Amino acid sequence: MFPNQARRAGRGHEDGSKLIQRAVVRSEARTGARLLDKAFALAFKGLVYAQIWEDPVADMAALALDGESRVLTIASGGCNALSYLTADPAAITVVDLNTAHIALNKLKHVALRELTDYAQLRQFIAEADHPGNLALYRERIAPHLDETTRRYWEGRDLVGRRRIRAFTRGIYKQGLLGGFIGAAHVIARLYKLDPAEILGAGSLDEQRRLFEARFAPVFERRLVRWLTNHPASLFGLGIPPAQYDALAGEQRMVDVLRERLEKLACDFPVNDNYFAWQAFARGYGRGHEAPLPPYLQQGQIDGVRARLGRLTVRHANFTQVLRSSDNGAFNRFILLDAQDWMSDGQLTDLWAELTRVSRPGARVLFRTAAAPSLLPGRVPEAILEGWDYREAESRRATQDDRSSIYGGVHLYVRKG
Repeated sequence: MFPNQARRAGRGHEDGSKLIQRAVVRSEARTGARLLDKAFALAFKGLVYAQIWEDPVADMAALALDGESRVLTIASGGCNALSYLTADPAAITVVDLNTAHIALNKLKHVALRELTDYAQLRQFIAEADHPGNLALYRERIAPHLDETTRRYWEGRDLVGRRRIRAFTRGIYKQGLLGGFIGAAHVIARLYKLDPAEILGAGSLDEQRRLFEARFAPVFERRLVRWLTNHPASLFGLGIPPAQYDALAGEQRMVDVLRERLEKLACDFPVNDNYFAWQAFARGYGRGHEAPLPPYLQQGQIDGVRARLGRLTVRHANFTQVLRSSDNGAFNRFILLDAQDWMSDGQLTDLWAELTRVSRPGARVLFRTAAAPSLLPGRVPEAILEGWDYREAESRRATQDDRSSIYGGVHLYVRKG
């Protein structure tokens, strides 16, 4: 997701933009590659993910979250940190430099606390496209927001609309990823394919038949092959130019994307996979039985609401938070795919701090665009020898991740 190394505590949006450029722009690259890097950094200044695209159910199992867990994670769209509350952890700290992500996290927290009627809460956060959401915001949510968050949502976007009105148009269609999915739907319709077709399948066998008959042929179209052959076409997936080659490996990019979409479409029942609904319908389902993230499920709401006080949001850098923390302050760490963006030096700094802060049994979970863990050969062995790579659990977490967009999910456990 958003580059971990670009998060610095206490900096403003302008400084954050400079840090993003520092994280993404490769000084040693040729001019054309540097221009691509700068374009990617510019794209990441605003809202990127209205919903986080890592499966919290797979996370909670791999992390073995319990009442003793003290979690440090990257915020992104905020869904996973809220879903972790269903496991009743002791505390969760979320960090991010992206101003839009911080504002989105805080808005969701206040909505969960103040919208005690489930129908209203679902209308505002899950459906997130109802005209009445503006009144809910003004009357029930805005009075409880801090000044910075309220100023963000009542400010205007690039075309002059109040940002909060995104919740009357469909917040999950907004942001960089929302735009990417929308563009993919437009291309699908050029070839007479409605992606939502697959959501009507009644079994995994039917899902696979539909995918092979209707979806797979689109990836052989000349336009799709041409588009996916350009790194800029995947900015909306959060894939920077430097990550593009690692993701493709020896394959054509179009084949990699086909494989990832096939897993999403065929490996999990669509009636139990809200990631499939986001990808194929651009939002959560409306029916009572439609799948939702754990924190939005009606049976979980009361527990999540009661534990909101355990969740802290910080406009900060992950490594800097570690550096300012005492040994044992956290014992569960979720890095999303931030390490894919990092240099060897940044990885070493991060893992040196993880090692210092962690006690035996602490767990670190992260994702990579390619399948293998990226740490061996890049982080000194003197640091990695303090950690046990759980290969079998990592493989299981990768298989269980319903979002299906990553090559690998990796779990390391502190030895001792």
